[in-house]
Amino acid sequence: MKHRKKMTLSRKRSITGLIFISPWLIGFLTYYVRSLIQTGIFAFSEVKDASNGGFTTAFVGVNNFKYAFMQDAEFNQILVNSIRDIVIDVPMIIFFSLFLAILLNGKFRGRTLFRALLFLPVIMNAGVILNAIRDAQTAISGGLSAVAKDMTVTKSSTMAMMLSTFVEFGIPRKLIVYLTQAIERIFNIVRASGVQTIIFIASLQSISGSLYEVAKIEGATAYETFWKITFPMVSPLILTNVVYTIVDSFVTSEVVKKAEEMAFTNFEYGISSAMSLISTLVVCLILLIFGYFLSKKTYYYN
Repeated sequence: MKHRKKMTLSRKRSITGLIFISPWLIGFLTYYVRSLIQTGIFAFSEVKDASNGGFTTAFVGVNNFKYAFMQDAEFNQILVNSIRDIVIDVPMIIFFSLFLAILLNGKFRGRTLFRALLFLPVIMNAGVILNAIRDAQTAISGGLSAVAKDMTVTKSSTMAMMLSTFVEFGIPRKLIVYLTQAIERIFNIVRASGVQTIIFIASLQSISGSLYEVAKIEGATAYETFWKITFPMVSPLILTNVVYTIVDSFVTSEVVKKAEEMAFTNFEYGISSAMSLISTLVVCLILLIFGYFLSKKTYYYN
């Protein structure tokens, strides 16, 4: 009688992972792939409403892409600004969320309350709440316009003075400019760090306490413990959070709003599809670059 060959641990984990993502995979193949193919067809076509209530497509080649890059007055600048914002925001969001997760993972009174409060930025991103905040900001902007102008002048002079001071200390100018731009966008960075912080907290809680006990016995400092234990153990989740942050940043970027405007305001579905396809390819390229470099530094503990 032949014995059934037992599955290896790695194969069991692969099957478990496939079962876990199967609902998403089914939805992706059923809905998203079809929409992606249709977007590709629209991007190379001129789409017009048909008399029977549907639509007709006429192949126009790369004319929609030429319009997006060469004729539209805003698209190139919006695309460049979105990429710049990602380069600025992603490292700061990852750093801030990891720092906050380490603080919230400690033992102190009110820890549960603070963990609940950190998820408020995610709730604040809900459409109705976000629109209410924007309406409130618009309502008070008129009365504060004069004050804002004075603050802008003061901020510009202060930033120029700080820039010259740090340059004199030998700090690279590009690093100073990067940090300055990150500080100016601190509200967006904090608001976008809720999910990442929760993921990092879950990762920190999964680290075995025996590793820290051994490090303490060996006389390792807190600095050494972080770089030798904490950081390597959470590195797989750093890659996950980077992917999530990049995608989330582009979903809420001005590029998407521009494509929506072309489709539902100007009714230029072909140009809108071309812009959407361009932004999708840019996101995929950025993900490949980040994923390639981060995967080399990722440590997997078995």
